[in-house]
Amino acid sequence: MSGIFHGGGIAAAARAYGGAPGIWLDLSTGINPVPPVLPAIEPRLFHRLPDADLLEVLRRAAAEFYGSGTVLPVAAAGTQPLIRLLARTGEKARVAIVSPTYGEYRAVFAEAGYGLDEIAELSGVTRAHRVVVVVNPNNPDGRLYSRADLLALCLDLRQQGATLIVDEAFGEMHPEASLAGAVAHQPHLVVLKSFGKFFGFAGVRLSFAIAGEDHAAALETGLGPWPVSGPAMAIARHCFDLDRDAIRRDIETRALQLEDILSAAGLRVAANAGLFLLIEEQQAAALHAHLCRHAILTRIFDYRKDWMRIGLPADAEGQERLRAALQNWSER
Repeated sequence: MSGIFHGGGIAAAARAYGGAPGIWLDLSTGINPVPPVLPAIEPRLFHRLPDADLLEVLRRAAAEFYGSGTVLPVAAAGTQPLIRLLARTGEKARVAIVSPTYGEYRAVFAEAGYGLDEIAELSGVTRAHRVVVVVNPNNPDGRLYSRADLLALCLDLRQQGATLIVDEAFGEMHPEASLAGAVAHQPHLVVLKSFGKFFGFAGVRLSFAIAGEDHAAALETGLGPWPVSGPAMAIARHCFDLDRDAIRRDIETRALQLEDILSAAGLRVAANAGLFLLIEEQQAAALHAHLCRHAILTRIFDYRKDWMRIGLPADAEGQERLRAALQNWSER
């Protein structure tokens, strides 16, 4: 089991700081706090194994939503199994991970036997690297690379037979930067998509890999039959037909409201990634603990003691709870 903390540990926080888990305000994740209304789900989808034709329908709907054209995304129960399968294929040489970023990439590729280089910028990629990982926009600092810059890197890596993995878990907030549509012409490119973050259904456990034939075939073989559940497919097909621009605007509005609350408390917002904000604060650990004493959970990082990541409150009540707790902090 991974030792990396990813947020969402309400039960553990409640044990440490008190209060029933149900009263806590969880701002430790980067997930849309106001998901769409769930569709009616046919009971048979819970009763039967999902038929192959349902998976085909889902993949075509995902291709349309993500703009991957003729490349049908590979569906999986979350991004984690996709990362693990990608790390098990190909020669175990060196991987470059643009860092700091989502910690599972380092852990999984190291476990798989790769030599590992954490690089600060794309310019750190060398001919020794057989795999390059870029999270775009990045978690947790919100750094965003342009589509042109990533395509240029992809072309360089293709010439040397190396693979580029672009994790677009938060990419629906910046569709103009997505490489999903480039995969059809770039067989060494793999784009990962997280369904749950943008739509707010992390518990559905659904992600996609948009990949060329070789990578896609290896992923499908590794995942085996029935990679996702029938109810997950139904929820995704419903959401893919919704107004994504309206959802994005709602998230952006909530993010700006959160930024106003944080700025009013005298905190420096270093990045606004839409689904989460990053604060630079020398006393980040103390601020995190202060908010926990008010039953509000945020995210801090062992590699940057001055960083705190904070997700979006779902409503005005959550915003007021955060505002009041931050006022106590600024007046201490």
